[in-house]
Amino acid sequence: MKKSDYFSLKFENDKLVFIDQTKLPLVEEYIETDSYNRIAEAIERLEIRGAPLIGIAAAYALALSVKKDSSGEKFLEAYNRLFRTRPTAVNLFYALEEIKKIYEADLPMKDSYELLLARAIELHKKDEEYCDRIGKNGLSVFKKKSGIITHCNTGKFATGGDGTAFNVIKYGFEHGLVEQVFADETRPLLQGLRLTSFELSKNGIPFKILSDSSSGSLMQTGLIDFAVVGADRIALNGDTANKIGTFNLAVLCNFHNIPFYVAAPSTTIDRNIPSGSEIKIEFRNKNELLYSGSLQIAPESFEVYSPAFDVTPSHLISGIITEEGVFNFPYNFIQ
Repeated sequence: MKKSDYFSLKFENDKLVFIDQTKLPLVEEYIETDSYNRIAEAIERLEIRGAPLIGIAAAYALALSVKKDSSGEKFLEAYNRLFRTRPTAVNLFYALEEIKKIYEADLPMKDSYELLLARAIELHKKDEEYCDRIGKNGLSVFKKKSGIITHCNTGKFATGGDGTAFNVIKYGFEHGLVEQVFADETRPLLQGLRLTSFELSKNGIPFKILSDSSSGSLMQTGLIDFAVVGADRIALNGDTANKIGTFNLAVLCNFHNIPFYVAAPSTTIDRNIPSGSEIKIEFRNKNELLYSGSLQIAPESFEVYSPAFDVTPSHLISGIITEEGVFNFPYNFIQ
Protein backbone atom coordinates (compact mmCIF):
# COMPACT_ATOMS: atom_id res chain seq x y z
CA MET A 1 0.00 0.00 0.00
CA LYS A 2 1.22 3.49 -0.84
CA LYS A 3 1.48 6.35 1.62
CA SER A 4 -0.20 8.78 -0.75
CA ASP A 5 -3.37 6.86 -1.52
CA TYR A 6 -5.52 8.19 1.30
CA PHE A 7 -6.36 11.53 2.90
CA SER A 8 -8.59 12.80 5.68
CA LEU A 9 -10.05 15.84 3.95
CA LYS A 10 -9.31 18.33 1.22
CA PHE A 11 -11.03 21.34 -0.33
CA GLU A 12 -11.54 21.35 -4.08
CA ASN A 13 -14.07 22.73 -6.56
CA ASP A 14 -15.68 24.78 -3.78
CA LYS A 15 -16.52 21.66 -1.79
CA LEU A 16 -15.10 19.82 1.18
CA VAL A 17 -14.16 16.22 0.45
CA PHE A 18 -13.62 13.99 3.48
CA ILE A 19 -13.32 10.31 4.28
CA ASP A 20 -16.04 8.77 6.44
CA GLN A 21 -13.92 7.56 9.33
CA THR A 22 -16.75 5.53 10.84
CA LYS A 23 -16.51 3.01 7.97
CA LEU A 24 -12.76 2.44 8.16
CA PRO A 25 -10.77 0.26 7.80
CA LEU A 26 -13.06 -1.97 5.75
CA VAL A 27 -14.56 0.72 3.50
CA GLU A 28 -12.81 3.86 2.20
CA GLU A 29 -15.72 6.13 1.32
CA TYR A 30 -15.25 9.81 0.53
CA ILE A 31 -18.04 12.35 0.94
CA GLU A 32 -18.25 15.62 -1.00
CA THR A 33 -20.34 18.54 0.21
CA ASP A 34 -20.64 22.31 0.30
CA SER A 35 -23.17 22.25 3.16
CA TYR A 36 -21.97 23.57 6.51
CA ASN A 37 -24.73 21.59 8.19
CA ARG A 38 -23.57 18.33 6.60
CA ILE A 39 -20.04 19.04 7.86
CA ALA A 40 -21.42 19.77 11.34
CA GLU A 41 -23.23 16.42 11.25
CA ALA A 42 -20.00 14.71 10.14
CA ILE A 43 -18.20 16.15 13.19
CA GLU A 44 -20.97 15.00 15.53
CA ARG A 45 -21.09 11.52 13.98
CA LEU A 46 -17.27 11.20 14.14
CA GLU A 47 -17.04 10.89 10.37
CA ILE A 48 -14.59 13.74 10.90
CA ARG A 49 -12.71 13.54 14.21
CA GLY A 50 -9.45 14.48 15.91
CA ALA A 51 -9.06 17.88 17.55
CA PRO A 52 -6.99 19.69 14.86
CA LEU A 53 -9.03 18.17 12.00
CA ILE A 54 -12.33 19.18 13.61
CA GLY A 55 -11.09 22.77 13.70
CA ILE A 56 -10.01 22.70 10.06
CA ALA A 57 -13.31 21.18 8.93
CA ALA A 58 -15.26 23.77 10.92
CA ALA A 59 -13.25 26.60 9.35
CA TYR A 60 -14.08 25.36 5.85
CA ALA A 61 -17.73 24.83 6.86
CA LEU A 62 -18.07 28.37 8.17
CA ALA A 63 -16.56 29.75 4.98
CA LEU A 64 -18.97 27.66 2.89
CA SER A 65 -21.91 28.99 4.90
CA VAL A 66 -21.57 32.41 3.23
CA LYS A 67 -20.91 31.17 -0.31
CA LYS A 68 -24.49 31.91 -1.39
CA ASP A 69 -25.68 34.14 1.44
CA SER A 70 -23.18 36.33 3.30
CA SER A 71 -25.74 37.94 5.58
CA GLY A 72 -25.03 38.27 9.27
CA GLU A 73 -28.02 36.07 10.05
CA LYS A 74 -26.74 33.19 7.91
CA PHE A 75 -23.21 33.49 9.31
CA LEU A 76 -24.43 33.49 12.92
CA GLU A 77 -26.67 30.50 12.23
CA ALA A 78 -23.74 28.52 10.85
CA TYR A 79 -21.37 29.67 13.60
CA ASN A 80 -23.75 28.56 16.34
CA ARG A 81 -24.47 25.25 14.62
CA LEU A 82 -20.77 24.40 14.38
CA PHE A 83 -20.06 25.70 17.89
CA ARG A 84 -22.48 23.14 19.32
CA THR A 85 -21.01 20.08 17.63
CA ARG A 86 -18.44 18.89 20.21
CA PRO A 87 -17.48 20.63 23.47
CA THR A 88 -14.03 19.31 24.44
CA ALA A 89 -11.59 19.93 21.57
CA VAL A 90 -10.41 23.53 21.85
CA ASN A 91 -9.19 23.62 18.22
CA LEU A 92 -12.83 23.81 17.08
CA PHE A 93 -13.43 27.07 18.93
CA TYR A 94 -10.07 28.51 17.94
CA ALA A 95 -10.81 27.93 14.26
CA LEU A 96 -14.34 29.34 14.47
CA GLU A 97 -13.05 32.50 16.15
CA GLU A 98 -10.33 32.95 13.51
CA ILE A 99 -12.94 32.80 10.73
CA LYS A 100 -15.27 35.07 12.67
CA LYS A 101 -12.53 37.72 12.95
CA ILE A 102 -12.16 37.81 9.18
CA TYR A 103 -15.91 38.01 8.65
CA GLU A 104 -16.37 40.87 11.10
CA ALA A 105 -13.47 42.79 9.57
CA ASP A 106 -14.98 42.47 6.08
CA LEU A 107 -18.02 44.67 6.51
CA PRO A 108 -20.04 45.29 4.38
CA MET A 109 -19.28 41.65 3.43
CA LYS A 110 -18.64 42.07 -0.29
CA ASP A 111 -15.97 39.38 -0.58
CA SER A 112 -16.69 37.29 2.48
CA TYR A 113 -16.57 33.83 0.93
CA GLU A 114 -13.19 34.34 -0.74
CA LEU A 115 -11.68 35.93 2.37
CA LEU A 116 -13.03 33.31 4.76
CA LEU A 117 -11.96 30.49 2.49
CA ALA A 118 -8.46 31.93 2.24
CA ARG A 119 -8.21 31.99 6.04
CA ALA A 120 -9.49 28.39 6.30
CA ILE A 121 -6.83 27.29 3.81
CA GLU A 122 -4.19 29.13 5.87
CA LEU A 123 -5.30 27.31 9.02
CA HIS A 124 -5.12 24.00 7.17
CA LYS A 125 -1.59 24.69 5.89
CA LYS A 126 -0.50 25.95 9.30
CA ASP A 127 -1.57 22.70 10.95
CA GLU A 128 0.25 20.74 8.27
CA GLU A 129 3.43 22.66 9.10
CA TYR A 130 2.89 22.15 12.82
CA CYS A 131 2.56 18.39 12.31
CA ASP A 132 5.88 18.32 10.48
CA ARG A 133 7.64 20.24 13.22
CA ILE A 134 6.07 18.12 15.97
CA GLY A 135 7.39 14.99 14.25
CA LYS A 136 10.89 16.43 14.00
CA ASN A 137 10.89 17.71 17.59
CA GLY A 138 9.67 14.33 18.79
CA LEU A 139 12.86 12.66 17.60
CA SER A 140 14.56 13.94 20.75
CA VAL A 141 12.48 11.65 23.00
CA PHE A 142 14.00 8.53 21.42
CA LYS A 143 16.95 7.20 23.39
CA LYS A 144 17.32 4.01 21.33
CA LYS A 145 15.35 1.84 18.93
CA SER A 146 12.09 1.75 20.85
CA GLY A 147 8.88 -0.04 21.57
CA ILE A 148 6.08 2.51 21.72
CA ILE A 149 2.52 2.39 22.97
CA THR A 150 -0.12 4.84 21.76
CA HIS A 151 -3.83 5.43 22.29
CA CYS A 152 -6.63 6.50 19.92
CA ASN A 153 -5.69 7.98 16.52
CA THR A 154 -3.37 10.93 15.92
CA GLY A 155 -2.39 10.68 12.26
CA LYS A 156 -3.86 12.09 9.06
CA PHE A 157 -7.33 11.17 10.28
CA ALA A 158 -6.94 13.56 13.22
CA THR A 159 -4.98 16.49 11.77
CA GLY A 160 -4.32 18.66 8.75
CA GLY A 161 -0.94 17.04 8.15
CA ASP A 162 0.64 13.65 8.88
CA GLY A 163 -0.26 13.75 12.55
CA THR A 164 0.88 14.67 16.05
CA ALA A 165 1.81 11.62 18.15
CA PHE A 166 1.58 9.53 14.99
CA ASN A 167 4.09 11.81 13.27
CA VAL A 168 6.52 11.38 16.18
CA ILE A 169 6.26 7.64 15.54
CA LYS A 170 6.52 8.08 11.76
CA TYR A 171 9.65 10.27 11.97
CA GLY A 172 11.17 7.84 14.45
CA PHE A 173 10.50 4.92 12.10
CA GLU A 174 12.04 6.78 9.17
CA HIS A 175 15.16 7.32 11.29
CA GLY A 176 15.41 3.64 12.28
CA LEU A 177 14.30 4.29 15.85
CA VAL A 178 11.06 2.28 16.03
CA GLU A 179 11.17 -1.40 16.96
CA GLN A 180 7.42 -1.92 17.25
CA VAL A 181 4.28 0.12 17.89
CA PHE A 182 1.56 -1.18 20.17
CA ALA A 183 -1.79 0.51 19.51
CA ASP A 184 -4.58 0.34 22.08
CA GLU A 185 -7.88 -0.64 20.45
CA THR A 186 -9.42 2.44 22.17
CA ARG A 187 -12.83 1.45 23.45
CA PRO A 188 -15.67 1.92 22.81
CA LEU A 189 -15.36 3.24 19.23
CA LEU A 190 -12.10 1.47 18.42
CA GLN A 191 -10.21 4.34 16.84
CA GLY A 192 -6.94 2.56 17.56
CA LEU A 193 -8.08 -0.71 16.02
CA ARG A 194 -9.81 0.87 13.03
CA LEU A 195 -7.80 4.01 12.27
CA THR A 196 -4.33 3.85 13.81
CA SER A 197 -3.81 0.32 12.50
CA PHE A 198 -4.88 1.54 9.05
CA GLU A 199 -2.33 4.37 9.10
CA LEU A 200 0.48 2.28 10.56
CA SER A 201 -0.12 -0.31 7.84
CA LYS A 202 -0.19 2.34 5.10
CA ASN A 203 3.19 3.63 6.30
CA GLY A 204 4.79 0.20 6.66
CA ILE A 205 5.39 0.62 10.40
CA PRO A 206 5.45 -2.66 12.39
CA PHE A 207 2.60 -2.78 14.89
CA LYS A 208 0.37 -4.89 17.07
CA ILE A 209 -3.13 -4.05 18.32
CA LEU A 210 -3.99 -4.76 21.94
CA SER A 211 -7.11 -4.47 24.04
CA ASP A 212 -7.06 -1.42 26.31
CA SER A 213 -7.05 -3.70 29.36
CA SER A 214 -3.84 -5.41 28.17
CA SER A 215 -1.56 -2.40 28.40
CA GLY A 216 -0.46 -3.03 32.00
CA SER A 217 0.41 -6.62 31.19
CA LEU A 218 2.35 -5.46 28.14
CA MET A 219 4.36 -3.00 30.20
CA GLN A 220 5.42 -5.81 32.53
CA THR A 221 7.18 -7.50 29.61
CA GLY A 222 9.66 -4.64 29.22
CA LEU A 223 8.78 -4.17 25.56
CA ILE A 224 7.59 -0.56 26.01
CA ASP A 225 10.14 2.26 26.13
CA PHE A 226 7.68 5.14 26.09
CA ALA A 227 4.08 6.15 25.40
CA VAL A 228 3.02 8.99 23.13
CA VAL A 229 -0.55 10.24 22.69
CA GLY A 230 -2.36 13.27 21.30
CA ALA A 231 -4.54 15.86 23.02
CA ASP A 232 -7.88 17.58 22.59
CA ARG A 233 -7.30 20.36 25.10
CA ILE A 234 -4.34 21.32 27.31
CA ALA A 235 -4.83 23.61 30.32
CA LEU A 236 -2.35 26.27 31.42
CA ASN A 237 -0.79 23.92 33.98
CA GLY A 238 -0.35 21.12 31.43
CA ASP A 239 -3.35 18.99 32.46
CA THR A 240 -4.41 17.29 29.26
CA ALA A 241 -7.76 16.05 27.99
CA ASN A 242 -7.56 13.22 25.49
CA LYS A 243 -9.54 10.17 24.42
CA ILE A 244 -11.02 8.16 27.27
CA GLY A 245 -8.46 5.65 28.52
CA THR A 246 -5.50 8.02 28.23
CA PHE A 247 -5.46 8.69 31.99
CA ASN A 248 -5.38 4.93 32.64
CA LEU A 249 -2.38 4.62 30.34
CA ALA A 250 -0.57 7.49 32.05
CA VAL A 251 -1.07 5.95 35.49
CA LEU A 252 0.26 2.61 34.26
CA CYS A 253 3.29 4.30 32.70
CA ASN A 254 3.96 6.12 35.94
CA PHE A 255 3.79 2.86 37.91
CA HIS A 256 6.20 1.14 35.53
CA ASN A 257 8.58 4.15 35.23
CA ILE A 258 7.85 4.47 31.52
CA PRO A 259 7.96 8.00 30.02
CA PHE A 260 4.56 9.30 28.93
CA TYR A 261 4.49 12.02 26.25
CA VAL A 262 1.76 14.19 24.78
CA ALA A 263 2.13 15.56 21.24
CA ALA A 264 -0.08 18.44 20.13
CA PRO A 265 0.08 21.79 18.32
CA SER A 266 0.07 25.00 20.34
CA THR A 267 -3.50 25.62 19.14
CA THR A 268 -4.58 22.81 21.50
CA ILE A 269 -3.48 24.84 24.51
CA ASP A 270 -6.43 26.61 26.10
CA ARG A 271 -4.94 29.75 27.58
CA ASN A 272 -8.21 30.63 29.32
CA ILE A 273 -8.27 27.78 31.84
CA PRO A 274 -5.72 27.24 34.64
CA SER A 275 -6.24 23.50 35.11
CA GLY A 276 -7.94 20.42 33.76
CA SER A 277 -10.78 20.71 36.26
CA GLU A 278 -12.28 23.39 33.97
CA ILE A 279 -12.26 21.25 30.83
CA LYS A 280 -15.77 20.34 29.73
CA ILE A 281 -15.95 16.62 29.03
CA GLU A 282 -18.24 15.38 26.29
CA PHE A 283 -20.49 12.40 27.06
CA ARG A 284 -21.52 10.16 24.19
CA ASN A 285 -24.77 8.34 23.41
CA LYS A 286 -25.04 5.16 25.48
CA ASN A 287 -25.72 3.10 22.36
CA GLU A 288 -22.06 3.44 21.41
CA LEU A 289 -21.46 0.97 24.25
CA LEU A 290 -24.64 -1.08 23.98
CA TYR A 291 -24.20 -1.70 20.26
CA SER A 292 -21.33 -3.00 18.17
CA GLY A 293 -22.07 -1.30 14.87
CA SER A 294 -25.68 -2.22 14.16
CA LEU A 295 -25.54 -5.29 16.41
CA GLN A 296 -27.14 -4.83 19.84
CA ILE A 297 -25.03 -6.55 22.51
CA ALA A 298 -26.78 -5.38 25.70
CA PRO A 299 -30.29 -4.22 26.64
CA GLU A 300 -31.01 -0.54 26.05
CA SER A 301 -32.45 -0.41 29.57
CA PHE A 302 -28.90 -0.62 30.96
CA GLU A 303 -27.53 2.66 32.32
CA VAL A 304 -24.17 3.67 30.86
CA TYR A 305 -21.26 5.92 31.88
CA SER A 306 -19.69 7.00 28.60
CA PRO A 307 -17.34 10.01 28.66
CA ALA A 308 -15.53 10.59 25.38
CA PHE A 309 -12.43 11.99 27.12
CA ASP A 310 -10.56 11.98 30.40
CA VAL A 311 -8.02 14.38 31.89
CA THR A 312 -4.43 13.36 32.66
CA PRO A 313 -2.82 15.47 35.42
CA SER A 314 0.30 17.26 34.25
CA HIS A 315 2.61 15.61 36.80
CA LEU A 316 2.08 12.29 35.00
CA ILE A 317 3.24 13.76 31.68
CA SER A 318 6.97 13.44 30.98
CA GLY A 319 6.89 16.00 28.19
CA ILE A 320 4.58 17.90 25.87
CA ILE A 321 5.82 17.91 22.27
CA THR A 322 4.65 20.92 20.25
CA GLU A 323 5.82 22.61 17.07
CA GLU A 324 7.90 24.88 19.33
CA GLY A 325 9.83 22.09 21.07
CA VAL A 326 9.57 19.54 23.88
CA PHE A 327 8.53 21.02 27.23
CA ASN A 328 8.63 19.44 30.66
CA PHE A 329 6.72 19.72 33.91
CA PRO A 330 5.77 22.19 35.40
CA TYR A 331 5.04 23.54 31.89
CA ASN A 332 5.72 27.16 32.69
CA PHE A 333 6.10 27.77 28.96
CA ILE A 334 2.30 28.00 28.82
CA GLN A 335 2.07 30.65 31.51
